[in-house]
Amino acid sequence: MWGELFNLQNPLIGADNSWALWSVCVLGAAAAIGLEQRYAWAAKLTGAILALIFALVLSNLGIIPMDAPTWDIVWGYVVPLAIPLLLLRCDIRKIGKDSGRLLIIFLVGSVGTSAGAIGGYYLFRDAIPELGGLAGVFTGTYIGGTVNFVALSDTFDLSQNMISAATVADNLLMAGYFFLLLAIPSLSFFRKHFTHPHVDAAEKRGQTGETGKTEAASYWESKNISLWDIAACMASSFLIVTASGMAADFFSCCIPKGEGPLFSMLGSLLGNKYLWITTISMACATAAPGFFGKLSGSEELGTFMIYIFFFVIGVPASILLILKNSPLLLLFAAFVVLINMLFSFFFGSLIGFSLEEIILTSNANIGGPTTAAAMAVSKGWTKLVGPIMLIGTFGYVVGTYFGLFVGNLLGY
Repeated sequence: MWGELFNLQNPLIGADNSWALWSVCVLGAAAAIGLEQRYAWAAKLTGAILALIFALVLSNLGIIPMDAPTWDIVWGYVVPLAIPLLLLRCDIRKIGKDSGRLLIIFLVGSVGTSAGAIGGYYLFRDAIPELGGLAGVFTGTYIGGTVNFVALSDTFDLSQNMISAATVADNLLMAGYFFLLLAIPSLSFFRKHFTHPHVDAAEKRGQTGETGKTEAASYWESKNISLWDIAACMASSFLIVTASGMAADFFSCCIPKGEGPLFSMLGSLLGNKYLWITTISMACATAAPGFFGKLSGSEELGTFMIYIFFFVIGVPASILLILKNSPLLLLFAAFVVLINMLFSFFFGSLIGFSLEEIILTSNANIGGPTTAAAMAVSKGWTKLVGPIMLIGTFGYVVGTYFGLFVGNLLGY
């Protein structure tokens, strides 16, 4: 019925119509920012959620395609360029302690993901084929990211149909979980039972702004930004991404493959582009704070790119496909995420972590470093952007090992 009303196979705007898709994408991000800064209800919902909703509605109504080269460009170029822009003021000397703290709760969440995958296997093993291998795949991707999903899919030799269904379930669930995580800081239950210093700081910044303005509008008020600022920020970002790609390629080629777990781990770590982007960006900020710290506009440019990224996250979440082909797989994935969330919030509360730290590490587990950093930016938790990027990147390294352990434990 849905497919007859809205043609998802042949959307109104074709996948090859790049200019139109870029226009929709950028307009969606701009509309989300405008609403967030103008209306109190939109500020509570956040621009990040609005951008996701816009994309989810447009793709599921058959207006824009769920798969297109434009979306790949956002993942491949816009996101890498945004990260240095957001980290050019992150002095390593100021964030080392925060990174160490976040690693603890990140590993707790990783154990939760593994427990959820194992428990979900025993709940759904009679209804979902190849679930032992899928449990390993979801463990890896809900600790690391897409790179772990691909590696483990190949390792467990899953059928293409199951890989496609798992991809759709992952995208839809990830979008829904981000809605929840973004909304949690506004819920009275969580504010009552968890400390939230970064939320308080962001709200305090908002209160210092003009009366009638939303918190977002106050934080992103007009600044003096010169042409040189824009040029220097963009040039720095391009150079950092280029150098990072070269470093990752160099170590990928130099480190021998298949020579044991130590070399495999080093290859995954040093061959990861995002690790180098994060490291080089913060090294620059630490080595030359007098230069990078005085550049205006880097946060604004990087944040706008991140809003574009949030729009793209919502595009491939096909409600029709998952309901038609594999609703039980969505339930399995939801169970894994639920256990991750319970582990993260319960043990995080016991250990004394703040609400923001728990939310971002759970996000880094389920979505990866880029989505976690994007959430930190969108909520105004600027001090946690650098640390969560480092911890989320670490997930790429350990995700495959957790996934292999779970898959082998379940006899796949």
